[in-house]
Amino acid sequence: MKTSISQKQIDKYRRDGALILGEFLTANELENVRRAVTTSVEQMGKQKVAGEGKDMVEGDDYYDRIFVQRLNLWRIDDTIRKYFLSSAIGEMLCKLEGIDGLRVWHDQTLQKQPWANPTNWHVDDPSWSFTSNHAISIWVALDDATIQNGCMYYLPGSHNIISKYEDPPKGGGTLDISSIFEPFPELREINPIVAPMKAGMAAVHNGLTVHAAGPNMSPGWRRAMTCAYMPDGSTFNGIQNILSDKTIARLNIGDSLDDESQNPLVWSRPTA
Repeated sequence: MKTSISQKQIDKYRRDGALILGEFLTANELENVRRAVTTSVEQMGKQKVAGEGKDMVEGDDYYDRIFVQRLNLWRIDDTIRKYFLSSAIGEMLCKLEGIDGLRVWHDQTLQKQPWANPTNWHVDDPSWSFTSNHAISIWVALDDATIQNGCMYYLPGSHNIISKYEDPPKGGGTLDISSIFEPFPELREINPIVAPMKAGMAAVHNGLTVHAAGPNMSPGWRRAMTCAYMPDGSTFNGIQNILSDKTIARLNIGDSLDDESQNPLVWSRPTA
């Protein structure tokens, strides 16, 4: 994995809330991750969350035809764990966000099958079980992601707009691709970053950056592997998201999300 970053990249990420990293996995690493993702998806069947988590099963509605989605593969596959829970990734992402430590929130593979629906403009963090301006996700292309088959789009600087709201409305709460522009009309004038990527390339975005993906207008698959991370010290905000009923039953608002079996620490700055 190529996890070295320059100050210029850090500055661009903090300005835009998104950054195309370029080549990230070597050819061998890409094949290892592809194989691990394929095996994990086959193992999970229709179940969306691996290990202990909210009971979510794939159906056949509009959302399920946006992409095949499977979460927390790190809990059942050592290869996914090796790559996406590596301290090298953690340190790189902490540098981008300017923070001292990161824990996994969840990973997920997002696979647009042939002729899949578009992914609407949305933000991530307001739907998650913690609240932070410094959540960050990495998105790794397992196939070439093109404008035709559903590459990513980002609204640069939108994280700074969303963060001004004390209690940001979720936005993108419906499957209408433009529904987020109703609570955030100032987003309408931003020209998006279009992010086609070759297989093995990666991008990162902040948890408050507005992003989307196009439809898959091709007979082939567009597969990606992603992982979302939260700052170490994040606390429960009362939203269940993917947490299991058992976990929710023992959590109170304000409790630290530091259970190593659920949200393992990926990297923290060494103390002097």
